[in-house]
Amino acid sequence: MPRGPLDSSKIPRFAGPATFARLPRLDEVGRADVAVIGVPFDGGVSYRPGARFGPAAVREASRLLRPYHPALDLSPFETVQVADAGDIACNPFDIGEAVETIAASAAALDARLVTIGGDHTIALPLLRAAAERHGPIALLHFDAHLDTWDTYFGAAYTHGTPFRRAVEEGLLDTSALSHVGIRGPLYGKRDLEEDRRLGFGILTSSDVMRRGVDEVVDILRQRVGDRPLYISVDIDVLDPAHAPGTGTPEAGGLTSRELLEILRGLADRAIVGADVVEVAPAYDHAEITSVAAAHVAYDLVSLLALNTPRESP
Repeated sequence: MPRGPLDSSKIPRFAGPATFARLPRLDEVGRADVAVIGVPFDGGVSYRPGARFGPAAVREASRLLRPYHPALDLSPFETVQVADAGDIACNPFDIGEAVETIAASAAALDARLVTIGGDHTIALPLLRAAAERHGPIALLHFDAHLDTWDTYFGAAYTHGTPFRRAVEEGLLDTSALSHVGIRGPLYGKRDLEEDRRLGFGILTSSDVMRRGVDEVVDILRQRVGDRPLYISVDIDVLDPAHAPGTGTPEAGGLTSRELLEILRGLADRAIVGADVVEVAPAYDHAEITSVAAAHVAYDLVSLLALNTPRESP
């Protein structure tokens, strides 16, 4: 029987340790089917720093989460063992070393991971770990930005380059790559041409608004098929009204409702891992961004619970 979160009818939500959703720590349960892990690293940001404080803020906001998910008719913490695996501590002064540490630490965990960042640089080592287990994987990338640029100031590892590096390293199935929520100005038309050459399809935030959630979900489901799937969510995919606390905000984004409904539409896909990144609490107001990110992470945990093989009794 999985060990679940603290009972809020006996211990108030504002009391006790701030693990994700008040779940047990991994060292308290020994093993987990799904692990929530933080990566407090923001050495790859190009504008506002501060996402290193994202994991702590999201955990704090997650105190309000409850154990039953009515939209999916699921109690994820009863279905499988979910635990908080703490943080991956990596070098804040050396991006290359940090990337190696994150990849090795993620690969060493015998669980499906929902990772809370940290900036989007961390997606590359997480994809390395996922591809090591599953081979080249499909990717759904929710973001205002492409994150397929080549370098910044000559640096190959930044929060704007992880998915170009992932394609170059053979981590991704290039027949099943999609960006969702892209918007805002670019450096030039060449950005889109190079992104297309890497294999990505794009559904902009305007596409979501005009075509609607159901059609967007159908497109994504068809593109992913039954391939192993990694979902990466930059919280700036949400409009600044829904996520002001992020490093590079862009007007015209998704609502939190749209994002959650799209994720729920992927419930029967073969999801193998996920992340939520770029929460920068210093720019947040009334925990708007961290609350949104906590709910996104909860939905991702629930999707992974649905996709975790069950052992026969």
